[in-house]
Amino acid sequence: MTHVEHPRRDGVVSEFFAGVRTLLGGFGWWRVRPGLMLLGLVPAAVVSLVLAAALVTLGFWIAPLAETLTPFANGWDAPWPFVVRIAAGTAVFGAALLLSATLFTALTLLIGEPFYDRIWRGVEAAEAPDEPLDTDGGFWAGIADAASLILRGILAAIIAFAVGLIPFVGGALGAITGILLSGWILADELSGRALTVRGIDHRARRRMLRAHRARAFGFGVATQLCFLIPLGAVLTMPAAVVGATRLARDVRPPASATPGAATSST
Repeated sequence: MTHVEHPRRDGVVSEFFAGVRTLLGGFGWWRVRPGLMLLGLVPAAVVSLVLAAALVTLGFWIAPLAETLTPFANGWDAPWPFVVRIAAGTAVFGAALLLSATLFTALTLLIGEPFYDRIWRGVEAAEAPDEPLDTDGGFWAGIADAASLILRGILAAIIAFAVGLIPFVGGALGAITGILLSGWILADELSGRALTVRGIDHRARRRMLRAHRARAFGFGVATQLCFLIPLGAVLTMPAAVVGATRLARDVRPPASATPGAATSST
């Protein structure tokens, strides 16, 4: 098995902020291809409206839901039932908020495939015109990627929910845990297409990201935080596609090593 190894040129903090800059640089494509980027807002806006309605509905039911989840606290002395139910309600809503970011990405990429396909192809054509790409894809491949992303998002939300149940500090710890996990998932998923078209499979792709873990976290966490801002997901999605295409080039080994990385898991 060939391992993807890269000398660490910068410290972890520098690499993390390099990942953040990769996302921020994606917004620069609004100047390069404004019409194409504008198209990328359409599927993002549709999915965002649906998920926002679901979160608002959850917000109305969060108090009775928290009470239902904590029947064991009914006989406790005050203020412990209130404390436990606040923790449970915060954990549920926080997990739902984090899961919504993953659902947003999966559904938006699936529905908006023709738009985002044009965006990443435009980036490749402008910045790596000579690289051979296997651009054959398919509807079912998109379905499989969306299902995988949703399942991983559900697992991350469950972990964040469990951490969030810790009284007093659970809300903050759960949020941090969820953002880190979701950020990693987003970095992996969004950069996947630009690596797959170069013949790099899932396992090799994740080895490459692990070799540049801080940079991938920087990109993913920045994207996740933007997604949590009202309307941020809609405005960020086209830029995230651009940034992820560049991230894929950043984490790839030298051209001579790429074939070995792609086949090492077979």
